Amino acid sequence: MTKKFRWLAALLAIVLFAASCGDDSDDTTDDAGDDAGDDAGDEAVDQTQGGDLTFHIITHSDDGPFWSVVKRGAEAAAADLGVTVVWKPGVNDANVMVQDIEAAVSEGTNGIGASLPDPAALVGPLQDAVANGIPVITLNSGSNDYQDIGALTHVGQTEVVAGNGAGLRFNAAGATKVLCAQQEQGNVGLTERCDGLAESFDGEVVTAFMGLDADTAEQQNTINATLAADPDIDGILGVGPVITMSALRAAEDLGRDVTIGGFDMTPDLLAAIEAGDVAFTVDQQQYLQGYLTVLFLYLNVTNQNTVGGGLPVLTGPGFVTPDNAAAVVALSEQGTR
Repeated sequence: MTKKFRWLAALLAIVLFAASCGDDSDDTTDDAGDDAGDDAGDEAVDQTQGGDLTFHIITHSDDGPFWSVVKRGAEAAAADLGVTVVWKPGVNDANVMVQDIEAAVSEGTNGIGASLPDPAALVGPLQDAVANGIPVITLNSGSNDYQDIGALTHVGQTEVVAGNGAGLRFNAAGATKVLCAQQEQGNVGLTERCDGLAESFDGEVVTAFMGLDADTAEQQNTINATLAADPDIDGILGVGPVITMSALRAAEDLGRDVTIGGFDMTPDLLAAIEAGDVAFTVDQQQYLQGYLTVLFLYLNVTNQNTVGGGLPVLTGPGFVTPDNAAAVVALSEQGTR
């Protein structure tokens, strides 16, 4: 057993204890799919010791800076356990995810890890997977719906609670009106982040879609126009790392003194926090979302273990601030934060 896997075994023991109380590796290879459509982005990790097991990780990933860390966690677990992981990025398209879920069931997958950005579209297909005897774990988004699916557990953070924490930090900063800037439409997890902010923030919250991460120039221009039209906005919460940096650039362009907070991490965002230009970001430790999903599926299939005791396994929220940014930067450079 490698040193890395012994550490993760210890982590699992901690997770199991926390749930009961309440609330080096083999080489990997990429296996791109033959089709340019649904199979684009398929990546498989060689199996060496875990038996003939294949797990499908089907998410709304765009393989950007956040999801690349989730993927790296899943790859590391696959290499440590000797199983095959097929990574299916839906690129924020629930219809693509439905097709990928149905294809995985048809292929006879040994388990599915799935995010749930659009429960109306995805709960049914995942229920069908469970009905076919396939273990399912939701990750990242899905904390409100995983039990309806019959999933083993959910691995991620409770988005409303994360938003609550952000609201308290804006209160402490003295903000009175916060723009909750979203980079996707129809993503329930992002909506819950803004809802949580509104619950705990003492002032006014304006929630609005500010453009996709794929076009940061449009994001920045839209935020710039929103700030220019409303001089009372003195805080911005970007519900993703890319849009948070767009918000910072927009505020700097206008010369506005705005308290800025974010969600998740990129090297640019961490540098901005370390410099004091961004007050905080919410850290949901997405590496664990990839790693633990594969680990929990493996333990269920090979040893009939279930984790969480009916409750989600929380990976956050934590907060990165100027006080701890330097330490997190070092880990981010290793690709695990």
